[in-house]
Amino acid sequence: MTKKFKEAFGQAKPVIGMVHIGALPGSPLFDPSVDLLALARADLHALQDAGFDAVMFGNENDRPYEFEVDTVSTATMAALIGALKSEITVPFGVNVLWDPMSSIALGVATGAAFVREIFTGTYASDMGLWTPDAGKAMRYRDRLGRPDMAMLYNVSAEFAHSLDQRSLADRARSAVFSSIPDAILVSGQITGEAAALSDLEAVKKVLPQTPVMANTGVKHATVADVLAIADGCIVGSSLKVDGDTWNAIDPDRAQEFMDIVRRARA
Repeated sequence: MTKKFKEAFGQAKPVIGMVHIGALPGSPLFDPSVDLLALARADLHALQDAGFDAVMFGNENDRPYEFEVDTVSTATMAALIGALKSEITVPFGVNVLWDPMSSIALGVATGAAFVREIFTGTYASDMGLWTPDAGKAMRYRDRLGRPDMAMLYNVSAEFAHSLDQRSLADRARSAVFSSIPDAILVSGQITGEAAALSDLEAVKKVLPQTPVMANTGVKHATVADVLAIADGCIVGSSLKVDGDTWNAIDPDRAQEFMDIVRRARA
């Protein structure tokens, strides 16, 4: 395990619960009548009460997604997280879809323990050609005085197809060599869809010393199998009312999920 991964989570095989913030100002789905803070607060407390090891704030509702996010989105996320900061009792991370620089900026501004993004690779995607710059993002993090902030690299972008002809395992191994991530994340095709267990196995096999986490689609019925392979997971949709990504977190589903996790880790 990487030093920063251990420091960020302090738990073997951590499980991170998603706080999906509602559509932000400037995005097409924004509704000024919605109390974004109240919704985020309810989800945060449901996750913490269920015993999740960490939480992550993300702007999944800001569809269509952008590579260069409007400043107001990042600023609003910072304001919301700032308002909740005194209530956060577990390590937290951030992700501004799909903008590595904004994710880093938000993480620094809010004091996040980790950030998640697509930092490497070249993809054909629903949003156009996708070409992130890991070197630029990591240098930005260090320049802002947060070299301790862990960077979680998603190497199988959702809503996209890699233009790199190498296997997923080879791309993950190369990313670790060239870009020194603190963890590698493996995803399904879209939010809420599971990564294939065979993909997790292949990536973990070539990266025995690097944390490898399942990033999407982990469910109550599959989390034990996922944790038998991976070094942790990130979960959102499975915890929601009716398992719908766009609903609020169901406290009972969240509690049931972590009950399964605790049995699996034991």
